[in-house]
Amino acid sequence: MLPPLLHRVWVRLIGHLDGPLLLITASIMAIGLATVYSATYDASNRLLAQAVNMAVGFCAMWLVAQLPPQKLMGFGVPLYVLGVILLICVFFFGVKVNGARRWLSLGFTRIQPSEVLKIAVPLMLAWYFHKHEAMLRFRHYLFACLLLLVPFALIAKQPDLGTAILVGAAGFYVIFLAGLPWQVIFGLSAAAAAAAPFVWTMLHDYQRKRILTLIDPTSDPLGAGYHIIQSTIAIGSGGTFGKGWLEGTQTHLEFIPERHTDFIFAVFSEERGLLGNSILVLLYFLLIARGLMIAAKASTLFARVMAGSVTLSLFTYVFVNMGMVSGILPVVGVPLPFMSYGGTALVTLSVGIGILMSIQTHRMLVRK
Repeated sequence: MLPPLLHRVWVRLIGHLDGPLLLITASIMAIGLATVYSATYDASNRLLAQAVNMAVGFCAMWLVAQLPPQKLMGFGVPLYVLGVILLICVFFFGVKVNGARRWLSLGFTRIQPSEVLKIAVPLMLAWYFHKHEAMLRFRHYLFACLLLLVPFALIAKQPDLGTAILVGAAGFYVIFLAGLPWQVIFGLSAAAAAAAPFVWTMLHDYQRKRILTLIDPTSDPLGAGYHIIQSTIAIGSGGTFGKGWLEGTQTHLEFIPERHTDFIFAVFSEERGLLGNSILVLLYFLLIARGLMIAAKASTLFARVMAGSVTLSLFTYVFVNMGMVSGILPVVGVPLPFMSYGGTALVTLSVGIGILMSIQTHRMLVRK
């Protein structure tokens, strides 16, 4: 039993948050921190930086969880407009890194405006459908698609295909959960298939090479196929129980590229093996299942589609990252949630968990 004062502090700070979400998220973060340490054992400053990132993420999660869904809905329009304006500014004032113009310099730091749209787009679309809930027509779904297309095109043009896919997926989930007719979905799928040759011509050379390398990584083993070959070797060499923490040879001999960011799953697989992977996948499954439960029990259209979008976007992160590292999807810049090193994506994901907590807490308060 906690002393009365500590008990009151606990209830005020943590007690009202959704326990399963908090416990599962904290567990994945702890595994991620240990894996980042192993991947960057020769750069201890990154471990401290990631610990700070996680602390900031928890603060963002807590702050968002305090807001009722009605207030969250009010951020949809201004956040979306701000995000689109910042994306436009990137084209004129953005910092170019490795051939891509994705960042805005503020002097003391740099920001990546596309990260804002990962939350702003679903918030905007959820607000829009909630506003027109009583009279949804085909034109509303068409306008929602246009709202989604603007940031998607701006981000893809940077180029940043990975982030564009995540933003597009988050927006599509809202439109789908708002009741998009299946006839439209099948029509859009057919149109996308028909447009595939045209889209292929619009891809950058490196993007086409990634897709072709997926089919045959050995065609360029020291170039485009290097990432996939080395990550699959690391995953396979882990065996059933793994080589042990800090014992990964592919990791510590620096064969795995981007081992502390996009390819951290390869590091974890080599050290923890199939057993560790099964536990990690189970944690993600429980996190996604909890999010879907919250979405199913939400009391308003906004809460339902927003919770569903956040949860399915989390699934997209996990599926795309693990798929690309294991060689079943093309290599794109998608981090593994709460595992990969980095602050921007981690805070964005933490805000998403905070939104789920806000929706769940509000529903429980209404029931009381």
